[in-house]
Amino acid sequence: MKKQFFSNEKDGFYGTYYENPKDANCAMIGLFGDDPNDFMAKCGAKWLHKNDVNVMCMSPDVKNYGHVNFPLERIETAIKWLKSHGNKKIGIMGMSTAGMDSLVAASYFPDITLTFGLTPSDFVWQGFEQGEKDGCKEWPIPDASTLSWQGKPLAYMPFVYAHPEYYHKIEEETKGSGDITRSTHLFIDSEKAREHTEEEMIKVENIKGKLIMVGADDDSFWEAGKYVRRMDKRLKERPHECDYEALTYEHGTH
Repeated sequence: MKKQFFSNEKDGFYGTYYENPKDANCAMIGLFGDDPNDFMAKCGAKWLHKNDVNVMCMSPDVKNYGHVNFPLERIETAIKWLKSHGNKKIGIMGMSTAGMDSLVAASYFPDITLTFGLTPSDFVWQGFEQGEKDGCKEWPIPDASTLSWQGKPLAYMPFVYAHPEYYHKIEEETKGSGDITRSTHLFIDSEKAREHTEEEMIKVENIKGKLIMVGADDDSFWEAGKYVRRMDKRLKERPHECDYEALTYEHGTH
């Protein structure tokens, strides 16, 4: 595949452009995996190429899946680049936390006219980092959001657990494995701790074009089915322009 690489320092965002060999005139921003050059990103790009689109895979930075005040301006910059290089229509697709990112970005940027939120939350979470710290592989960042706009953190739902208890709770629930994708209590306990504010909820009613949200009730990570149903309810109660599908399943994990 023909590729073009972008860096935060040089281009204003970190990503890889997988150009479709069929001269496509539309593009999908893919928020797949930890890095735009990893196996998941390449598989996603190949599949999307079969559907006649170009692909811009993005992540916060090189092999970095931490989410700490990730600037939405980076997605905005990628959109401008895509439009200036022959892409007349632009979509975005993400899973899990990146599904949340996709919904938020689409709610900010009307140039996005096809949005996939796969197992997303319907609100913005507190920022978190991954790596190694005090024997922990992930930890929340105090006073930080997952996303930012114009230099300010977006309003967010805070985790009820601070470092290092945050990761200890994950290990406790997963019997020491630390497999965060099977640690629902971390998220359920945080939602029980306080009510959501309107400011931290994703304004899905601002999304344009086609919107598809998918979640399952037996999600092993967080309550994706509940989140999708809440977004469905929100859209039914508010004026919106998007044509949407809110798909929830009994089974589907994360």
